[in-house]
Amino acid sequence: MPFIPHTEAEIESMLETIGVSSIDDLFDEVPANLRCSDLPGIPEAMSELQISQMMERRAREDGQASCFIGAGAYDHHIPAAVWAITTRGEFYSAYTPYQAEASQGTLQLLYEFQSMMTALTAMDDSNASLYDGASALAEAVLMAVRGNRKSKSKRVLVPRTVHPAYRRVVYNIVKNQEIELVDLPYDRDKGCIDMAALEGFAGEDITALVIPQPNFFGVLEDVDALTDWAHANHALAITVVNPVALSILTPPGEWGQKGADIACGEGQPLGAPLSSGGPYFGFLCCAQALVRQMPGRIIGRTVDLDGKPGFALTLQAREQHIRRSKATSNICTNQGLLVTAATIHMALLGSEGLERVAAASHQNTRKLCDLLQRINGVEVIFSNPYFHEVALRLPAPVKDVLRSLAAHNVLGGFDLGEDYPELGEAVLVCATEKRTDEEIEGFAAKLERIISLQGGVTCKLVPKE
Repeated sequence: MPFIPHTEAEIESMLETIGVSSIDDLFDEVPANLRCSDLPGIPEAMSELQISQMMERRAREDGQASCFIGAGAYDHHIPAAVWAITTRGEFYSAYTPYQAEASQGTLQLLYEFQSMMTALTAMDDSNASLYDGASALAEAVLMAVRGNRKSKSKRVLVPRTVHPAYRRVVYNIVKNQEIELVDLPYDRDKGCIDMAALEGFAGEDITALVIPQPNFFGVLEDVDALTDWAHANHALAITVVNPVALSILTPPGEWGQKGADIACGEGQPLGAPLSSGGPYFGFLCCAQALVRQMPGRIIGRTVDLDGKPGFALTLQAREQHIRRSKATSNICTNQGLLVTAATIHMALLGSEGLERVAAASHQNTRKLCDLLQRINGVEVIFSNPYFHEVALRLPAPVKDVLRSLAAHNVLGGFDLGEDYPELGEAVLVCATEKRTDEEIEGFAAKLERIISLQGGVTCKLVPKE
């Protein structure tokens, strides 16, 4: 996007027109003690050349490593057309429009995004995205507390199989609103929600149950039983889902007898690259009964006085648009540019393409898992089926193993030790459709050698029986 600065003459003309002598006069109502005289720690301005050189150096630092890390951020193939179209001037904006008179093209794209997300999740309504998957879950919890009129407790069951970062974000957002987040343990053998522990809450006043699918370990949960349990106990079912996995798994709107109430998650797998940490976007869908509790914006399709089709903002439940006391949220930040990429990505791939991506990712992860298990001392931790991630236990310190793999240009997984110390030396590995047989076999060979050196034992690849 081009940078068009104001000239000194233009600034002077503007100040003269509005009747002030300087830019500082525009902010004279701000008390002097609240103004910053300088910005400590901020470096001096750089030239365009210097900025380009700095960014090139940082890009080289990222390298071209084979990525076997998942944990909420996935290295999927993105067709070149996705960002070629997304970065056209007509779309290149980081935010959605505020007014109903906004570009029909932008509104139509958001309408198409909503339509695709409701089709993918089998839910009734979708908003035009949120900041990221973690804040989307926080908004879903707030929605459930407002929307479940049968519950007065504000108690939400959050399984430990939900992404640890998501759980921390939700806690930070809702902790001052008298909402109690109750940890729900997982089955140490299966890697899914402990149904016996869940039954201990039967009959209590529970506002909502959060159900991840797949969960953070990549394991598939018994979503039908969990959804029915929530409804039988007058709780809402909140789902945290991987959108790519939904192309081959039963969607939340069809879970159990009545379907889930709210579906949310991270949209990064739909056309957003692994760009050194973001940006990403969150999606949020719900049943029709809860649509008035949904934060953000909903775009609708209509016709004008001449009968021509058009698009408009039909629901705007945030504080900029209505009285603050009536707003559902003030943190429903939208990632319009990423939503544009996701819509184009889904349109290009179609349902069949998404299914192929999901199937190839699952196949590659099974191939990787099978090969790594042939290394002496490496074992799969959980017995339940998984999608495209799997937790492994290593016979050597995970931190040291991952450091050595990185030195060999392999990002070998996510260390589970900090968040799940009870699992011992555990690592979460992932393989998407991008990982080739050569990369998978190379990962296994390097891991075998590193474990042999780190663990002080002979760890030859064991032939498959």
